Order: sequence, then C-alpha cells, then structure tokens
Amino acid sequence: MLKVGLTGGIGAGKSEVSRLLASYGAVVVDADKIAREVVEPGSPGLDAVVAAFGKDVLTADGALDRPALGAIVFADPEKLKVLNAIVHPLVGARSAELEQAAASDAVVVHDVPLLTENALAPLYDLVVVVDASPETQLDRLVRLRGTTEADARGRMAAQATREQRLAVADLVIDNDGPLEALEPQVRKVWQELRERAGLGS
Repeated sequence: MLKVGLTGGIGAGKSEVSRLLASYGAVVVDADKIAREVVEPGSPGLDAVVAAFGKDVLTADGALDRPALGAIVFADPEKLKVLNAIVHPLVGARSAELEQAAASDAVVVHDVPLLTENALAPLYDLVVVVDASPETQLDRLVRLRGTTEADARGRMAAQATREQRLAVADLVIDNDGPLEALEPQVRKVWQELRERAGLGS
C-alpha cells in the first residue's frame, strides 16, 4: 500500500485532482467529507461543537450551520484551534478505518486540506501538492464560488502559505492554468504513484 497525502490551498483545485485520481483507481480518503460526517446531527462530534460554540451554530433543523461556524472560527485563531481539537481526532480515526479497509496493493490518497498546517506530512509515503498562485485562488473563490473578496482573503490567510505547502511537497501539480492543462499532469502523477507502489506504469 502506498499512502499519499494530497493537499493544496483553498481554490487551488485539489478537489478536481482528487476526483481524477479516484477515476484512475486511487482509493481516496476525503478529510473534508469525513469532517462533515463526524458532525452530522446526533453525533458526539456535533454535541461537542455545540458545547464549545453554543446553539447559534445550528440550523433550525438541528444540523451544523457551517457558514455561521465559519464566520466565528475564521475570524479568531483561538476559536479555530478549539474547533480543530474537536474535529481532527474524529477525522483521523475515521480516515485510519478507511485506509485499513483498502487492498494491500492500493494507492490510498488522503485528501487533506490542512496537511501542512497540522504537520501531517510524515504520516504519508509522499505528499502531492496542488499549487496555484494566490491571485488565481482569489479569482476562483470570488468568481466561481461567489465568495466575497474579504471572506476569501480571510480563509486564505487562515491556511499555510504557498511556500510552506511547497516545502513539504514530493510532487507538485501546477494548477494555475485552465482545466484542460490539469488532466495530463494528474495522469503523469498517477503513473508515478503506481510505479512507487510497485504496480508498474
């Protein structure tokens, strides 16, 4: 089994890379998806979040109000630490379960947005970073996701810098250009991952 950490800044295109790798045959463990699962209504994770931040972070039907929680934690680094201390151990435990369920010869790609911030690189056999310039990230967040510029800049500032991410990278995928330039790069990375896993090209 080859354990790969996949990361990139918000708006860099990591989700598209993750989708392509899955289509080639990678077993993708999506930390963001798991982070949503561990705070679903009725979960101990959601109970802990409400205990820390109050009932204002719930929607009328008792689900987590992500925009409300995001507005709180992205404006206050200490509150973000509190949230991470609740969610990250739950995500880590579930990720380990999914990895253990994969075949022994699988290429397991852990899609981890905060890999650099949480110093998780040593957990993986190698780290793939999806790279885009801050200008490109900002443009995608505002133009494609409808985020306000202030909110986009706040979210980017809460993450590691581009230089910090590149410092932990074993392989880099440049996603500053158009979508059609991405696929050939991801296919090349997939071939390299297969070779490193002893599966041939």
